Amino acid sequence: MMPFQINPAETQNKASLLKYFRERGGEKLSELRAEVGSQNHKKLASGLNKAIVASLNAFRGAIISNSKREEWSDDDTLRSILSSTYCAQAAMLELRNEVWPYEYMAFSRRIGELWEDFVHIPFAHPLTAVCPFVPPLFSEVRADLREEVEEYIADLSLAAEQIKELLEYYEKVWRLVDSGGVSLQLDLHAEIHGKKVNIDFKSGFGSNEKGNTNRLLMVATIYHNLEDNYENILLVRAREDLNNHYFQTLKNSDVWEAYCGMDAYRKISDFTGFDLATWIAGNIDWSSDLLPETLEHFEANDLLRYLEW
Repeated sequence: MMPFQINPAETQNKASLLKYFRERGGEKLSELRAEVGSQNHKKLASGLNKAIVASLNAFRGAIISNSKREEWSDDDTLRSILSSTYCAQAAMLELRNEVWPYEYMAFSRRIGELWEDFVHIPFAHPLTAVCPFVPPLFSEVRADLREEVEEYIADLSLAAEQIKELLEYYEKVWRLVDSGGVSLQLDLHAEIHGKKVNIDFKSGFGSNEKGNTNRLLMVATIYHNLEDNYENILLVRAREDLNNHYFQTLKNSDVWEAYCGMDAYRKISDFTGFDLATWIAGNIDWSSDLLPETLEHFEANDLLRYLEW
């Protein structure tokens, strides 16, 4: 394989990129078949996914390195990373489907993971100022709040025994909260337009989202009550009519700003300065870009609907 030319023209050339990642993946598949055999589809699929992710990460690294050295525009750098990511994802889906044909549950889950990785890219390489920050630890938030409440209770005009009892009840509440293993980590934390923003990406809301919905409500409520004036933003790929009542629960809460479909893409554009929806419309065409045999399987099993980005 000839070295890939890392320049804006080639790193935005879909045909060249698809050829590169397919050949890289094909090389790895041959190695894996020699190691684990052709029938061990789980190990083949896992090995392929890891190999293509590693190739993509190396490719992205080369783009970033060359773009800095050769002073590409920020727009070219971002478009090159988007193009290479999409083509690597297409090759990954084709090869995985070759060794272990997709069924709808595995496919919908995988597409959700790929979409969430994809929409992170404009935030990692924005055309406006997006400054990531490290989210607070729940243990720190808990300690600060506990100290504040204990000081307040101690100053109440109550007998010592009543204060002790009140603190014991307060501790019972914390034990219930702690039993859930609360983490304040969401998909993205950044200061944008002078505000601290917490963003969570979601491909869509199905019938098994009750636990995740409750967690998102708890985490956003904690952020909403902190003094740093956080904004909690939920960005969902699926159109509103394709999401269920769990999305509506979050949308109608007073702790989340929830956007889905084109509204989510408009919000990404507001935050990053890049019109991702227009880029997708002009560059992503799964029905034309996937290999015919892959496309045939997806069509026969009604999987193409999950590729509506």
